[in-house]
Amino acid sequence: MKKNKLKIAFLLDPSNCWLKPYMLSSNFFKKKNKNIFKLFTNFKKIKNYDLVFILGFTKILKKSFLKKNTLNLVVHESKLPKGKGFSPVAWQILEKKKKIPICIFKAEIKVDSGKIYFEDQIYFNGTELYNEIRLKQAAATIRIINKFLKNYPKIKSTFQKGKSSYYRKRVPEDGKININTSIKKSFNNLRIGNNESWPSYFYFKKKKYIIKIFKTDDKK
Repeated sequence: MKKNKLKIAFLLDPSNCWLKPYMLSSNFFKKKNKNIFKLFTNFKKIKNYDLVFILGFTKILKKSFLKKNTLNLVVHESKLPKGKGFSPVAWQILEKKKKIPICIFKAEIKVDSGKIYFEDQIYFNGTELYNEIRLKQAAATIRIINKFLKNYPKIKSTFQKGKSSYYRKRVPEDGKININTSIKKSFNNLRIGNNESWPSYFYFKKKKYIIKIFKTDDKK
């Protein structure tokens, strides 16, 4: 039986659209795609869509918005209900995790509380810097969305089980490095820093110093 075209929206956060180039270069936006896709940073412009994928959006969306579309979905990188909230990848890298869960679930009024449709994993070797971390995160996001679309609407969901925990929103002060700590101990803090937007830094003799980190193939 031939499936009807779906109207699908992707909602990204206007203050941090790091995912946008990855989404635009994906198969979603190819001209011959069987479905209709559109990318937004303004949630007020989204209504009457079959599916809305909410990706890294930091504002709480009200019930009035959720009711405007058939099904609203969130992609989140943690083993829910643990790790709800902000910047779960960065926080778990700081926890020295190399295998980070990713899931897709139904958006509800209560933050990160909806039924889960699919789960997957993002694998890190512990040497990736910010851009490489984002690349793996984007690839996993696109992969789990594709899996959902391939199975929709014949798709099952499960309730979240267990005690909830929450990650707070990261602030510029989180990039501060203690100069009395070894580089090895500070490495995870350094590698999650964005060289352009929120680089790591330290203070010495009342002066602030910015740290930008790059990787080289030179093994000497």
